[in-house]
Amino acid sequence: MIFREARPAGPGWNIAKTMLQTAVFWGTLLFLLPWAIVGTEDRLGIGGFPPQRWLGGILFAVASAVGLASAYTMAVAGEGTPLPLDHPRRLVVRGPYGIVRNPMAVAGIAQGCAVGFFAGSYGILAYSLAGALVWHFGVRPFEERHLRARFGEEYDAYRGRVSLWVPRRKGGRGGSG
Repeated sequence: MIFREARPAGPGWNIAKTMLQTAVFWGTLLFLLPWAIVGTEDRLGIGGFPPQRWLGGILFAVASAVGLASAYTMAVAGEGTPLPLDHPRRLVVRGPYGIVRNPMAVAGIAQGCAVGFFAGSYGILAYSLAGALVWHFGVRPFEERHLRARFGEEYDAYRGRVSLWVPRRKGGRGGSG
């Protein structure tokens, strides 16, 4: 995986780039691909479950708020964007990043599940959970090696303090969780 530090820029430019990335990713991963999954399920006669639109809507709204807050924090505090080719200049450890180490991944997986509930689609739920596995076992190791090489002990201390997926209670034990 290629990592390139963002060029120095003001927060407005980093936010604009991040919002463009967000629009492309959300449009592709949360609308186009799920739409294709539902179409494939329909053509193959694969039944779903009764749509849980209220659950999907609430989960999508909450997860989107977390994702947008994370993106904003990355752009402003990190002085970069979430993309490896334009990654932050500073280690981001506040805001949503003070609760879990990759709140954008948590938010994205929750958004995908929300779309699955909204559509009543087992395929979209499976796609979302497969995305979680791809991120956890495929992307995360590269990202963490890069962060360790780039930020050293600062990243190690952060990793010991903040859980990967599930927030810890205040005063909880450290670890790479």
